[in-house]
Parts: sequence; C-alpha cells; structure tokens
Amino acid sequence: MKSDHPTPPDFYTGAPLIPEDLWFREEFISLLHEELRTAHVILSAPRRTGKTSVMDFLAERPPAGYLTLSVFVQDIEHPADFILLLLDLFHSKHPKPFRALFQKTGSLIGKALAKVSDIEAHGFKLTFRGQDSAWRDHWRQYGDEFFAAARSGQHPILLLVDEFPDMILNLHKHHPETVRPFLAWFRGHRLSPHPKKDKVRWLLCGSVNLSSTLDALNCLDEINDLTDVPLPPLTQEQVVEFVHGMLEQRGVTFDGEIPSHVAAKIGRPIPVFLQMVTQDLYRIWKRRGTGLVLADVDAAFDDLVVASGARDKLQHYYSRIEQYYRPPKRAAAYALLAVISTSGSAVSRKALLDEFVRVLISEGDQSPTDKRKQLFNQLMRDLENDFYVVECEGESFDFASGLIKEWWRKYYA
Repeated sequence: MKSDHPTPPDFYTGAPLIPEDLWFREEFISLLHEELRTAHVILSAPRRTGKTSVMDFLAERPPAGYLTLSVFVQDIEHPADFILLLLDLFHSKHPKPFRALFQKTGSLIGKALAKVSDIEAHGFKLTFRGQDSAWRDHWRQYGDEFFAAARSGQHPILLLVDEFPDMILNLHKHHPETVRPFLAWFRGHRLSPHPKKDKVRWLLCGSVNLSSTLDALNCLDEINDLTDVPLPPLTQEQVVEFVHGMLEQRGVTFDGEIPSHVAAKIGRPIPVFLQMVTQDLYRIWKRRGTGLVLADVDAAFDDLVVASGARDKLQHYYSRIEQYYRPPKRAAAYALLAVISTSGSAVSRKALLDEFVRVLISEGDQSPTDKRKQLFNQLMRDLENDFYVVECEGESFDFASGLIKEWWRKYYA
C-alpha cells in the first residue's frame, strides 16, 4: 500500500514494514479477507518476501469485528507449548475478553486465571503451569477448553501463526509421537464447526513449504481442508515503480532507465534485497553528488553480493537446505543449484536429471530408474515451492532470483 506520508518511507532492510509503508498489497489483503470469511488459510511465501509484514498488517487492521492473536512458533517443540503460547498471548493482549471468557468457568484455565490478579497479569503462564505438574500431557484438554470458550465469546478471533511448518518439524524432532495426534486434533477443530460458522479463524504461514513438510512425514492428509493462498511476487512494473518512487521522493537525479535495469537484474524480487539495492543507489548518489547512471546499478548489485549486511540474509538460502532437505535430496539440491548458478541461461530438465542421477550414484544409492526419476521430480517441485528455481520455456530451470544466482555462483559453485 503506497505511503501517504509527506516524507518518503524508510528503507526496510531487516524489520517488517509498518502498515503505512506496505506497498502493492491492497489486492492481496482483500483476497485474504475474502478467503477468511469462509475458510482457514495457509499463506505460503519464502523468507524476506513480506509475509510477516502482511501478517502484521492483518494483526493491526483485521477484518471488522475480529480480535487478533499473532504468534511466532518456529521454536515450539510440543503441542502443549503451542496451546500455552496462544493462551498467554490472548491473556496479555486482550485481558478483558479473556477474563470474560474464562474467569467464571470451572475449567483448568479459569482456575489458573482466578489466581492471577490484574497487577500480576504477566504471571499467567507460570501460574498455569504451576497448577498442573503434568500440563504437557493434558494439552488436548487445554486446547479443547480454549476452543470452547473462544467460540462462546462475543468477538470472532483471527489467529495468525507464523512459521507453522517449522513447528511441525520441531515436534517431529523432539516429540515425534505427538505429530499425527496433534495434526489430527487440530484438523478436527478446523472442521467442526464448519469454517463458515466458526468464530475462530486460522491463518497459518511458513517460509518452508507446508505440503512438502507433511508429505515427508506422511501426514499430508491432515491439511487438505486448508485453502492455500501464496503471496504473489512483485511484478516488474511494481519493482520499477518502487525504485522510481523511493529515489524520486528523496530528490535523487537518475537515468530514466535505472528502475527497469534494477528490475532486470534482480529477477524474481525479494523485497529486502530490493530495499537494500535501492538504498545503496541512494547512498551512491548522496556520496558522489551527481546523477545515477546504469553502471551504478551494476555496482550496487556487486556490492550487495559481498556486503556483510546481506551475507546472513543470503546465507539462509544455502543453510536452509541442510536444515529442511533430507538425504539424498540434500546433496542433490546443492549440486543442481551449483550447475544452474554457473549457466548463463536456464538448464534443461534432462541435464539436471543426469546430474541428479550422478549425485545419487556417488552417494551409493541403488534405487531403480523409476524411483530416481520420482525423487528428481519431487526435488524439483520442492525447489520451485521453496522459491529457489522457476521453470522456463522448453522444460528448463533457472534461479528465481538473479541476485541469489550471482551470490550462489560466487560462493558455492
């Protein structure tokens, strides 16, 4: 959403945007509002592409009448911790509605709340855990109490859950016996009552593809009720408009082709890197005192590839494969991305399949040909869903982001 500020919006190179500075997402947020009227939603998008900014916008400006809870669950390792996080956040953010729902009930949640005074509001979590030494074993009961009370309240509740796939992976790592029971229980509450009649609405988000995560755990059937709404990438026209607006509003003089040159260089735009490149162009202009030329765009991209400020953000794209891709896909993913990064154009599916088979043989894999092809197709699907690659004409693949391709070629090819 374009800023109406009298001064241009700040450059955002780390923190999520404030709602006033969220550009180009009016139509998408309207779509989310429409979907949330009748369904629970998965918002899928890679890191650094603006999903948290969209979530923050919804948390601050929800659909009319909704109370919102926005939770970050990347480090949650047990269903009980998830339920307690929801309860504690609800209690701290909406204390009056929370007390109205639970204070007079005989539930375990109500009993804990009765022991917490207004002055001790932040002691709810400790009080809750202190009343039940086996609270982790009773997560279903607490969750059922939460849903029952929430559905009896005056206001509908929108629950925004960020990095939900990471939470499922953590459950599988630390408490694998809880994964399917939790997912089945959670699905049951999403289906009954029907979402159109439910006062609780879920928006689940993740930078890791949830379908691939649950497919690997043989739990894909537990999310087929959710509506998948991917966050669309910015268009080239929007990139051009962004660069032009951010520079012009700061009084920068520049060659008229610069915005389109940025769009061509960046490929599929990742907003944080678009912000960083545009900020670097502004700094070049301010430092030099003369108008920007096309060569300055190339210099800004070259600087970004080696800049310390971008290093951690770019390194994530490499390290996340180690974290989320299982053998033999892990080694194959690194090998295929290295091949694509060194090519001046898209690489054919056949060439990538040949490289995939070579990696599997070197890893000692003895799978039959049809099994290897199935694994290859799954890997390419995952790399597309996780926004590493994009399929081009002629059954070929290239990096989705031109910047990440340059960085990958420099450090990992």
